[in-house]
Amino acid sequence: MQSWSEIKAWRKARRAELVAARTAVAPGQLKAWNGRITALLDTGFGVPAGAVVGFCWPYRSEFDARFAVRRWRERGAVAALPEVVEKARPLRFRRWWPGAPMKPGAYGIPVPDGTEVLLPDIAIVPMNGFDHRGYRLGYGGGYFDRTLAALEQRVLSVGVAFEPLRLSTIYPQPHDIPMDFVVTEAGIYRAGGRMLALLDAAESASVAKSVMDFRNLPRRLCPPPDELAATPAANGYASPPCYAGELGQE
Repeated sequence: MQSWSEIKAWRKARRAELVAARTAVAPGQLKAWNGRITALLDTGFGVPAGAVVGFCWPYRSEFDARFAVRRWRERGAVAALPEVVEKARPLRFRRWWPGAPMKPGAYGIPVPDGTEVLLPDIAIVPMNGFDHRGYRLGYGGGYFDRTLAALEQRVLSVGVAFEPLRLSTIYPQPHDIPMDFVVTEAGIYRAGGRMLALLDAAESASVAKSVMDFRNLPRRLCPPPDELAATPAANGYASPPCYAGELGQE
């Protein structure tokens, strides 16, 4: 495949196939895969208290990161959700907690309504597909690559997807940024543009800490949010104070 137009057409076709395959997975299987990935994230990444974890609200049967985020928040981490500012611009992350005021964002995905703007230290990045070197196939807008490239300090990027969505290559281009790690229900992989290497939880935690230390992360320590002071948005669109029951997971 030679031209960028050919690659874009190929990616568009693969994206549609992979999203269709993911949304066709039975709910029970999705729940099992979500539980497995949540456990791997929890044990394989030691998120420091006060560190900002950027994640995405689940969309179209993607991995639901809220359960891993809940565990990290219980140990003092801070959560943030991305907001599309405008087309072809980096994402902006706003602080989130259960009960935070919310509003519909791009594609109708919930985003925090007017909460504090933060810079993430760790990004849990959903992937429609991924290849053997950790390059990600997203939705084609380039928002995450643009965001990662714009940050003065590179975040620790952890791509999350299901193993059947793996491709041999996505034909990465110079603007594509590989994930530092890829996590699927099959395990934790070190990526970073090299061939995926399977790690156990202890190895992953050690490598992740080394990467964060090298990048001087976290960039600052955030105080715990005053959750009790949070009030729903005027339109009543708020994140539920207890979201763990939505999929019946523990």
